Amino acid sequence: MRDTLKHKGMRNKLADVVASKGITDKKVLDAIRAVPRHLFLDSGFEAHAYQDKAFPIGADQTISQPYTVAFQTELLNVMPNQKILEIGTGSGYQTAILLHLRAKVYTIERQQELFKKTKLFFEKMNYRPKKLVFGDGYKGLPEHAPFDGIIVTAGAPEVPRALLSQLKIGGKLVIPVGEDVQTMTLYERKSEKEFEKKELGTFRFVPLLEDKN
Repeated sequence: MRDTLKHKGMRNKLADVVASKGITDKKVLDAIRAVPRHLFLDSGFEAHAYQDKAFPIGADQTISQPYTVAFQTELLNVMPNQKILEIGTGSGYQTAILLHLRAKVYTIERQQELFKKTKLFFEKMNYRPKKLVFGDGYKGLPEHAPFDGIIVTAGAPEVPRALLSQLKIGGKLVIPVGEDVQTMTLYERKSEKEFEKKELGTFRFVPLLEDKN
């Protein structure tokens, strides 16, 4: 698949839709306009790639709705060169949005099928996260902590304590919390032991799975 002027026009319309739903951060909207979402989907979905909808990507996972991607990214308030940990690489679309914002992205995927597929795709597209890891997102990446921001792209029944501990002071964790329906939750680390918590509406995500071994 190629990226054509038609695709770029569709992205501009998608960014307008996302903005109409309340996203105001120009950097985030520019990233939605820039990243070719159709390339992250199987060719059968190409005609639908710029609808504001989630789509299956294999291994019982989905590529998130663009509005949700924009909402989570806006909450993180990413600055260039910040270290961002992403839990749930999936198709790599959210990763690419973060890379467009010039973050240093560390990303974890626990589904081996998706990990291999996305790793090859990143190499082909010349997307260069700092680290793409096959592993358990519940544990984070303590060896690369602390992070300026952590974004979780699956629904967690509870907040993994390991992720909170891997935030810098001043860092933010954006995580959907809940079983069937999730509440988007923002944690900001104020000190070694103090976190400020905000709840910001309901969403639906595939579940964040923990490795019980």
